[in-house]
Amino acid sequence: MSSLYAGVPSTQPQGAPPVRHYLQFSDFSADEYQYLLERSAFIKQKFKTFTRHHTLVDRTLAMIFEKASTRTRVSFEAGMYQMGGSVVHLTTGDSQLGRAEPIEDSARVISRMTDIVMIRTYEQSKLERFAQYSRVPVINGLTNEFHPCQILADIFTYIEHRGSIAGKTVAWVGDGNNMANTWLQAAAILGFHLRVSTPSGYGVNEAIAKTSTNAGGMGAGSYQTYSNPLEACAGADLVTTDVWTSMGFEAENETRRQAFAAWCVDTRMMAAAKPDALFMHCLPAHRGEEVQAEVIDGPQSVVWDEAENRMHVQKALMEYLLLGRQE
Repeated sequence: MSSLYAGVPSTQPQGAPPVRHYLQFSDFSADEYQYLLERSAFIKQKFKTFTRHHTLVDRTLAMIFEKASTRTRVSFEAGMYQMGGSVVHLTTGDSQLGRAEPIEDSARVISRMTDIVMIRTYEQSKLERFAQYSRVPVINGLTNEFHPCQILADIFTYIEHRGSIAGKTVAWVGDGNNMANTWLQAAAILGFHLRVSTPSGYGVNEAIAKTSTNAGGMGAGSYQTYSNPLEACAGADLVTTDVWTSMGFEAENETRRQAFAAWCVDTRMMAAAKPDALFMHCLPAHRGEEVQAEVIDGPQSVVWDEAENRMHVQKALMEYLLLGRQE
């Protein structure tokens, strides 16, 4: 048999770092996050000064969406083009993840034709199965359980405005969802205190948040729950929330509106926080539900910086997964 068919070469170029995935926040260490946050600032400065930063020339990002998104698509797609790469966009109608074709087969095929994959889907297990059979890095663009790229952007935004987040207090008000799970992991790794206030029956699933070996468990001071959201916000450095009904739970809309009525971030909660406290929301926002208009459109809100920063941290993340640390 011809040597041409003796084996299939790896799609990874010589000298590339070993294939790693970013499936949840706890996949990286504190040292790696320090590098990523510093690199994000460097890359953002390039963007703001219209300086070309084409470290991913000839690299292709595959984006697979089973959950629709505005910010995730624009931030990844624009970011990859700005890095000199190209993008393939697949939606539920285009892809066949777990339907007409097994996830394992889709992973084997897509990862032979592209250099990195971002997936936004429902179950974390589906993402993990894809990553297990992928020859290239896989990034979690959002699952029901975790949203690591968003929390990375939130932390970067806090550092931009207030400096190090280590030792600070973050108040999460609302649903114990994928964002809350990811905040728990971030607090354990980066050394800040997290206060979580949710209605009864909608709390954080600690078993999910602690699934990683790198997190090392929740430190005694890093995570506390509060039944009263006003108490959770008292003296906080950052107050953050999300929609009451995450995608996939729309049938619970009315029930959740009633259950979460007292968990609307309002001016009283922001007044209870520190005078220089920031407000964040991963968007889309529903003014009058999870946040008052006076808060999200007020002087303490940094939601637009937060939204833009998704693109910058994801550029640093893709570069790191494909090329490793850059000088």
